Formats: sequence, C-alpha cells, structure tokens
Amino acid sequence: MIKYGFTKEIDASFEETLDKVSNELKKEGFGILTQINVTEKFKEKLDIDFKKYIILGACNPPSAHKAIVIEENIGLMLPCNVVIYERKNKTVVSIIKPKVAMKMIGNVELDKIASTIEKKLKKVFDSIS
Repeated sequence: MIKYGFTKEIDASFEETLDKVSNELKKEGFGILTQINVTEKFKEKLDIDFKKYIILGACNPPSAHKAIVIEENIGLMLPCNVVIYERKNKTVVSIIKPKVAMKMIGNVELDKIASTIEKKLKKVFDSIS
C-alpha cells in the first residue's frame, strides 16, 4: 500500500476499468483534462514495448478555481492524477490522495479543498471493482 494514493488490483480488463474510472470521475464532478498513454509514448519515443499504462489528469473545476485563487502557483500540483495499468493478469487503479500532496504547501485553506476532493476521489476508488 502506498501512502500518497489509493491503490488496488481488480479482475476487470484494462479497457473496462478505464471506462469505469472515467465514468465514475464524471459522476463526482471531474473532467479528464489529460490522458497520457504511457505505452504509446514509450514505443514512440524509446522504441520500448511496455504494458498498458495510462495516466488520467482529472480536474474538478470549482475546486481548482478556488485553489488557484488561494494559491496561484498551485497549478504545479494540478490536476489530480489517476493511474491505470496492467500487472500480470490484473488491472491496477491508483488515485492520488490530495491531502497528502497539499500538505507540503502548508496552506490551511488548501487543506480544506484537498479534503473535499479526496472524499470525492475516494468515492470513485471505492466504486471500482
């Protein structure tokens, strides 16, 4: 178990998991700003064959706006990353814990926003099986 994120292995396929995570993020008010296909990039840039691995950059616009108003440089820590990859015959889902990430900033107002976002991301995480 990692300290900076929620993570679990599931029996669903990579594609099913990607769809499920994307839909659950939307239900909790997140948009997906970025989708980085690490597998494709490693092949393109390094000519390496790599397992299926995608990084989703999820954003909750109202919370992002509040955070940027409070701390202009917080964009360095945004968006919230969600990682989906294959490991053996399982699919792994890992979602960042915003409270851990924001703790290093030392801004109490940001901690409140991070707590709200973490609760939403935990709901997404708990819905994936």
